[in-house]
Amino acid sequence: MLSAVTYLADPADPDAIDRLADTLSVLVSGVAGGLVGDAIIVVPGQVSAVAAVAEATGAVLVPHRGGNPFATGAAVARRDWILCLEAGDVPAEGWIRTLDRFVGTAKAEIGIGRLHRGASLRTRLLAGMEGVVGARAARAGDVVRRADLAAGPGQRLRVRTLNGRIDRP
Repeated sequence: MLSAVTYLADPADPDAIDRLADTLSVLVSGVAGGLVGDAIIVVPGQVSAVAAVAEATGAVLVPHRGGNPFATGAAVARRDWILCLEAGDVPAEGWIRTLDRFVGTAKAEIGIGRLHRGASLRTRLLAGMEGVVGARAARAGDVVRRADLAAGPGQRLRVRTLNGRIDRP
């Protein structure tokens, strides 16, 4: 099982709650499939609309005050593996099987499982380099051990590209 940490960077955006709802609704199938054990929403400050969504869905709301928002969410997570998402991310069909297999078979030296995302050429080149030298931090679309997120920056984590993707409607 894993914990899903969803970061809502701009809660003032008029579409923010809809994007958050899109992501949380997809996580329901992960709960039903036995993969997702808990959900955490990380948001800068306190926003009543986000608090209402968190309460309605059973997610934990965590205020973000700087640094890596996924590490902030991981601090209250109950599982050893963290699925990092941004509000609006929707894992594509087959994500439950893909992540379940990764979490069950990842060797100790693999720190991050990375789902494919639509990205700019620069971001894809950077991701290719991280596949060789390791990543310094988790980003949206990654599955990472909670202990590795808590360790903070400075260490490089080996990345394994997963056979799955994140869509943004």
